[in-house]
Amino acid sequence: MSALYDTLRRHVDRGTAPGAVGLVARGADVEVVAVGSVDVGGTAPMARDSIFRIASITKPITAAAVLMLVEDGLIGLNAPVEEWLPELAKPMVVRTPDAPVGDVVPASRPITVEDLLSSRTGWGFPSDFTLPAVQALFEVQKDGRHLQDWPDHDTWLHRLAQVPMLYQPGESWLYGTSSDLQGILIARASGRTLAEFLAERIFEPLGMTDTAFEVPASERHRFTTAYDPAPDGTLEVSDTPDGEFAHAPRFLSGGGGLASTADDWLAFARMLLDSGGGLLSPTSVSRMTTNHLTAEQRERATLFLEGQGWGYGGQVDVTPADPWNVPGRYGWVGGAGTAAQIVPQTGTVAVLLTQVAMTDPTPTPLMRDFWRCVAGA
Repeated sequence: MSALYDTLRRHVDRGTAPGAVGLVARGADVEVVAVGSVDVGGTAPMARDSIFRIASITKPITAAAVLMLVEDGLIGLNAPVEEWLPELAKPMVVRTPDAPVGDVVPASRPITVEDLLSSRTGWGFPSDFTLPAVQALFEVQKDGRHLQDWPDHDTWLHRLAQVPMLYQPGESWLYGTSSDLQGILIARASGRTLAEFLAERIFEPLGMTDTAFEVPASERHRFTTAYDPAPDGTLEVSDTPDGEFAHAPRFLSGGGGLASTADDWLAFARMLLDSGGGLLSPTSVSRMTTNHLTAEQRERATLFLEGQGWGYGGQVDVTPADPWNVPGRYGWVGGAGTAAQIVPQTGTVAVLLTQVAMTDPTPTPLMRDFWRCVAGA
């Protein structure tokens, strides 16, 4: 058995997760390991083609779609988003990050498309969740792993516009909100739903047949049950195969709404490694996978980024803090228990899919052990 199998098997045997799928590709050499079961009851073995809620590893896919619209000439990186998102034409910003939500000043400049892509919009989550403006944002930016209760795009955007921004546009990296704004931007600028645009421009060309905002009845036998860790170490069901993904929600989340498989994300990753594979230009791929944050901005975001940087839609490693932090490594983690990264220098792709949710922004021991295994450390 391989080191990858041993790593995943050890965590499943401990009860960390009912099962897991790990994929490591180095060029044409692909190793995929599936261990455990699709649920705690062991009703079916985990398989290479098992379908998972991939949560925030949706974000790189959404960013790629925005850049396609840039290349189409429909939007510009430096264009104010108010042309397509007029609700955000006159945002207010709290005077200081710890100020009350009523102590605000006007935004110093318009929010741009590049602000959305780099997650420097002004809305989102910092390392300190207790700030008044962040507490107000929680009322709108609810748990993206459960979208059935979210309103439609227009209603959500109207509500967000009532929340003051924590920082001026471009000033600070903040997590989460920008990717959902990207999804709305894609729909409005393209005149298509987000689901239609992603299917036509990314999923169908790349053969990502199992990636969507819902899982059809014919494929739910491959769909895993989702769990939340309980304080006593047991796992509590948070969603079933016939639950929230049985039909698409009103809010199609560019930040975390997709279900997918390991091989589908591999197809997306290979497109990036192939300089866009004809779907994106090499320049757009370079922008996605290059760090856009200053050292000060990275320092503010240590809860999420652990000192690393951010490109468009994903983290970009800039310091070798751990064996797996190869400078230039790009990707992200998902709150549903997923992770996907590429290392452009070596052509490596690493995808980990589990069905147990993270309890905070810190990558889990299973994720870290998976990355350590991929790095050969």
